[in-house]
Amino acid sequence: MKAILRLLFKWIFSLKVSHLDRLSFDGPLVIMPNHVSFLDAVLVYPFMPDSACFVVNAEIAKNPLVAFALRFCRHVKIDPRNPYGLRTIISLVKEGIPIVLFPEGRISITGSMMKIYTGAAMVAWKTDARIIPFILRGPEYSEFSRIQDRVKSRWFPEIQIFVGVPGHLETDGSLNFRAQKESLGNSLLAIMRQAMFTARQEAYQGLDFFARLTQSGRLHGLDKPIARDITRSVTYRQLIIGIHVLSAKLQALLKDEDRKVVVGVLMPNAIAHVTLLFSLFKMGRTPAVFNFSTGTKNVVDCANNVGVKTVLTSRAFVEKAGLEELIQRLSESCKVFYLEDIVTTVGLGDKLSGAWQLWRNQRGLGTPASRIILFTSGTEGRPKGVVLSHAAILNNIDQVASLIDYLPSDRMLTALPMFHSFGLMAGTMLPLLGGVELFLYPSPLHYRIIPELLYDFNATVMISTPTFLAGYGKMANPYDFHTLRHLLSGGEKLLQPVRDLWYDKFGIRILEGYGVTETGPVLCINTPLSHRQGSLGRFLPGIEWRLEPVEGIETGGNLYVKGPNLMDGYLLYEKGFQPVGEWFATGDVVSVDAAGFVTIQARLKRFAKVAGEMINLQVVEEAAFACFTGGSHAVINVPDERKGERILLYTTSKTADRLTIRDYLLREGHSGLYVPAELIHVEKMPLLGSGKPDYLSLQRLAAQSASEKPS
Repeated sequence: MKAILRLLFKWIFSLKVSHLDRLSFDGPLVIMPNHVSFLDAVLVYPFMPDSACFVVNAEIAKNPLVAFALRFCRHVKIDPRNPYGLRTIISLVKEGIPIVLFPEGRISITGSMMKIYTGAAMVAWKTDARIIPFILRGPEYSEFSRIQDRVKSRWFPEIQIFVGVPGHLETDGSLNFRAQKESLGNSLLAIMRQAMFTARQEAYQGLDFFARLTQSGRLHGLDKPIARDITRSVTYRQLIIGIHVLSAKLQALLKDEDRKVVVGVLMPNAIAHVTLLFSLFKMGRTPAVFNFSTGTKNVVDCANNVGVKTVLTSRAFVEKAGLEELIQRLSESCKVFYLEDIVTTVGLGDKLSGAWQLWRNQRGLGTPASRIILFTSGTEGRPKGVVLSHAAILNNIDQVASLIDYLPSDRMLTALPMFHSFGLMAGTMLPLLGGVELFLYPSPLHYRIIPELLYDFNATVMISTPTFLAGYGKMANPYDFHTLRHLLSGGEKLLQPVRDLWYDKFGIRILEGYGVTETGPVLCINTPLSHRQGSLGRFLPGIEWRLEPVEGIETGGNLYVKGPNLMDGYLLYEKGFQPVGEWFATGDVVSVDAAGFVTIQARLKRFAKVAGEMINLQVVEEAAFACFTGGSHAVINVPDERKGERILLYTTSKTADRLTIRDYLLREGHSGLYVPAELIHVEKMPLLGSGKPDYLSLQRLAAQSASEKPS
């Protein structure tokens, strides 16, 4: 029967099984599948020995179909409300009987991993059993799942079975029983999440951005609406045909240019930007996405740094954003082409050709090693070109997808620009490749408009930075965000007043995360299943980390990371491409607690050395926000002949004064060296495109003020 079932499943589900050799049945063993449909146990059964025992919920076992199926396999019925049921399972494991136990205890209603019961972890720990994750991908799209009304379901979806690396559970014996249970549950969750991520990695192996997009279109339905902006909306079919058409036009336009030459992209958040990027990906070209908010000189320097010869942009965008001077400067060393001019050359034949290529599932020239270039924010100096492979960003997407549940029924609003790594990966690529309809808005600064758009769009997911969230929170109606399921924050530290505002006014818990452009960008994130307020969450699966001590800093250390989402390297001014080593130093001082939650202290470059003592500028900045409401604050350090360095506080608050922040810092137990030497009022805080304070501009302002003072 098992042999027949394996052949049947291979035929009707195109079943692919990987790493079956990891299933060795000697010694205590607990096989733990994820639970996404009523088919799961039937799919697992043909690969188990006759001695294997399935653990079944006693209530579910009463179902006539389930009861019939159970006649063919060894099983034990457990009442989850009876704590003594675990004893039966433990005794079976100790007898050497392989146990098949679904640690979630129920079928997923999100398509992703749900709550892990600590009882499953206790079984493995008390018996010192090996845990083998058994990951099922595909049954959630079947008519036997509990999300068939929220996905494009089918009777016979393609199914992948991935057997994870066997693991053991250990815990600190000095902890009390409750803490041990929690620790074991967290360890089991980490094992399952790692297996989920690795299964996704393997399933998408060999695919670049364009190939993933076309695969997503066929999985979720080519006629599914997938993206919209302020002028139009498109389905997967329309988007992919548009990519085929535009890539052909660009191929003719750039025929005399070597494929290795980087192409500059200067576009706002819009469907045209998405189409342009994916057209370049299909051609196997490397786009450099320019941050137009950093000023003319910066963008021109970036273009020269990466060797751009052609810049693609939009005439309407240039006019509305007032970028005529930038285009004039770029045109001195580059050819500039406008998408409006290219679109006018598209005819019926081009569209039919695009439709034909879609029907044939035409692949592009891109590979997982193909690249995209972003630029660091430039908060502490000249922006560097960050060279990210398609594989790095796609791995980061799959890492996040193994933690955060989202479905094709979700809708995401993104106002973060695509030159921002968070806006590109989490705000654009993740929804497009995950079947989540995306609304692209061109500016995150429209604090009144964006809440209204989100309300009309019925968005369920949004990403942003704390600076922008503070603005939306103040301007929005308490009901504007009633449809939001997940609100993800990154890019800068989330301050408690912003967290409180969103929870008190909208009843929404912000999920804070952390990352850097060089890692695609996310490194850790809080999730509904794993959350600790004030922390940045736990590291993503596949991330290895270590902390290096920093002189003068007692808590935490400089974070070093490595993983499949790490960049290829930097493009540096006058130095060219500099590959990254095995480990990458983030330059951020963090601490990691016993449960794995990460807390950031500050950037190494955000420390000042005042009178020989290391001063965390982030602490001074947070004190300013605590003391003075209704304004923006930024702290910098400048040279000082007497103390080495001194601290300057820039603020837009009219009521801010140095005495108040001094008293606050002293009450909080900080030394007098934390007190700003000067408090400087400004009308408007200079910001980067990500919403972070532009510290470099403030440094220039401070230097200019110092030079104007009489000696």
